[in-house]
Amino acid sequence: MFYAHGITAVGVDLIAERSGVTKRTLYNQFGSKDRLVAAYLSARDTRWRALVRAEVDAVRDTDPVAAVTAPFTALREWCEAEAARGCAFINALAELPDPAHPAHRVAAAQKLWLRDLFEELATAAGRRAPAGLATRLLVLHEGALATRPLPLDALTETAELARELVRAAGD
Repeated sequence: MFYAHGITAVGVDLIAERSGVTKRTLYNQFGSKDRLVAAYLSARDTRWRALVRAEVDAVRDTDPVAAVTAPFTALREWCEAEAARGCAFINALAELPDPAHPAHRVAAAQKLWLRDLFEELATAAGRRAPAGLATRLLVLHEGALATRPLPLDALTETAELARELVRAAGD
């Protein structure tokens, strides 16, 4: 519901009604709506990271350069199943701008994790300036996600541009 309708649009009453539990049970389990939202994003993050790691692990040993862009391969699969409304983390960051909000921290950590992964993979692949490359790849990745609600397929072009950046960083 948070993803489909927005975090601020979904109240605890609706969550309790749809989940078949009382509001008291929700508060006993999570303490607050803020912590429930953080738990929702954490679960989504766990699924995303597992998918990315599987894609990276599938090519890391045989093609370290392809491993750098493996998150873009994961993104295509993710978008087919989970991202019709764009990125849940970007949406959460827009709806919850307070850096102290527990869900904001989860969303920000997810983005920084991906940037760090790009840097780690670029370093392992022997790419020049891996930190800068990682930031550029993150921006491309996030741009592809941000355009998901539009009637265009940016994933193919974005993945190809990512491969070009990674190749160029090795020259």
